[in-house]
Amino acid sequence: MLVMTAAASFAMAGAMGAVRPHKREGVGLWALALLLHASCYVLYALRGVAPDWASVVLANTLLSGSFALTLAAVEQFQGRPQPWWRMAVPLVVVAALFAWFIDSYAARQMVSGTVLPAQLLLVLWALWRPHSPEQRRGALLLSVCVLIEVLLLAGRGWLALTGRMDNTGLLQISPSQSVVFVMAFVTVILSSLGFILMTKDRADAANLRLATHDPLTGVVNRRALLQVLARDVAQAARARTAYALVLLDIDHFKAVNDNHGHLAGDQVLRHVAQVLGTRLRRQDLLSRYGGEEFLVLLPDTDLAGALQLAEALRHAVQATPCPHASGLIGVTVSLGVCAARPHGPDCGEAPIESADQALYAAKAAGRNCVRHGPAPDCGAGADVS
Repeated sequence: MLVMTAAASFAMAGAMGAVRPHKREGVGLWALALLLHASCYVLYALRGVAPDWASVVLANTLLSGSFALTLAAVEQFQGRPQPWWRMAVPLVVVAALFAWFIDSYAARQMVSGTVLPAQLLLVLWALWRPHSPEQRRGALLLSVCVLIEVLLLAGRGWLALTGRMDNTGLLQISPSQSVVFVMAFVTVILSSLGFILMTKDRADAANLRLATHDPLTGVVNRRALLQVLARDVAQAARARTAYALVLLDIDHFKAVNDNHGHLAGDQVLRHVAQVLGTRLRRQDLLSRYGGEEFLVLLPDTDLAGALQLAEALRHAVQATPCPHASGLIGVTVSLGVCAARPHGPDCGEAPIESADQALYAAKAAGRNCVRHGPAPDCGAGADVS
């Protein structure tokens, strides 16, 4: 079992070394921790062949070092600085106490049953505090494995403390030794898979955000918006509730680029998106529809409510100039509103076309104003709310 655990640790270290090696997410530190863990178990297997300073002191120091690197990997995954003191102090304590108690197996078990579980509890604390990780599946699997290790190590320490240790050496066969070795083999694999799962879930979430959000402004992109629109209109048709949207365009945006440069234009886009986002309800959805156009979806909103909100958005943008190195840039927007009570899901992009007509009417009226368009044909009996 010692050799199998060492082999599993070496194999998992190699596998994790190939997982996103260019990302600083703690994977490299976790792989290094596995290498120390494997080296520890190799020295355990050489007990009686290798000198005691290697198979006892160095082996357990390597085990403590693997737990310290596990803590470092979790902290790096969380984007926090390395906790050098919390890593170094247990390592020094383990090395010193195992050297002191090199001739007492029971004393060594009491040391490993207190210091090593404390190190693992620090790993759990780093994983779940001060905020729980968003990647819950891998974090839960990792936490279960760590808790199992804590209980096994603490249990052996308790048996040694109470004088009920059922063996006098590491390599003697006993029920407790068998359980510890088997669980060490299992937890090495499962905890590593849990950490890999955490990195995979984070990568999936990042890829999903890239696919659904505009990289410049951070709001939802057009593709995701159309999916949400189709879903929301179908839900509004089932619930017989009103639905509205607002299409808005930044006035004279080309002049901003011409007078201040394209970087200033990007700043204006981000600024407008931020101003709009802070004035919306939680259920509303803001998206960048294209160029300098933004689209706001307003579930459960009638025409009067949509017009009121559109006017509030117009005023907020006008009253909040965009900060820039060359000075404040005044920004205004023109808005087109569409509202209806759909009676069927086959609405398509008809509400957007109606809002687009209203937007052109707002531009024709001198810009920096709000207009509303006709209710689209969203199923038999669709009507303006």
